[in-house]
Amino acid sequence: MDVVAVFEGLAEAASSIEGLRCSAFMPDSISPPVFYPVELEIDFDLSYGRGHDDFNPVVCRVLVPRSDDRSGQKLLQQYMKGAGPLSVKRALEADRTLGGACSSLHVAKVRGMGQYEHGVYDYIGADWLVRVIGRGD
Repeated sequence: MDVVAVFEGLAEAASSIEGLRCSAFMPDSISPPVFYPVELEIDFDLSYGRGHDDFNPVVCRVLVPRSDDRSGQKLLQQYMKGAGPLSVKRALEADRTLGGACSSLHVAKVRGMGQYEHGVYDYIGADWLVRVIGRGD
C-alpha cells in the first residue's frame, strides 16, 4: 500500500463531515476543528509473496477549540459517536477502500479525549485507531 494514498484517502473521507478541516499530513498550524493522521505502524508480509500488509493502527487525530470548558468537548463528543452526521467512524468507513488506496479498513476505537498541544496552543482532542489492510506493494 502507498502510505500517502491511504493518508489522502482518510483526509478525503473525513472531509465529508461538514465544518471539519482535513489534512493528509500533520499541519504546522491549525484552525480547529481539524482532522489529520498522526502515527502509523506497518506490519509487512502478512501473507506469502508480499500478499498483503496491515497498517495497524493508523492514528488519526481530531482537535477542537478549547475556548471554554464545554463547547469544544461537546463538539468532540459528536465526532466520537459511532453514527450520525458528525461521526468520524461513519465518514471513514463510508468507502472502506478509500477510493482504491486499500482493500479494507475498520475504525477500531477512539481514545484519549483530553488536552493536546499543537504548536504553542492547547486544544481538546481525541485519536481514532484505524486498521487498514491492502496489497503488499
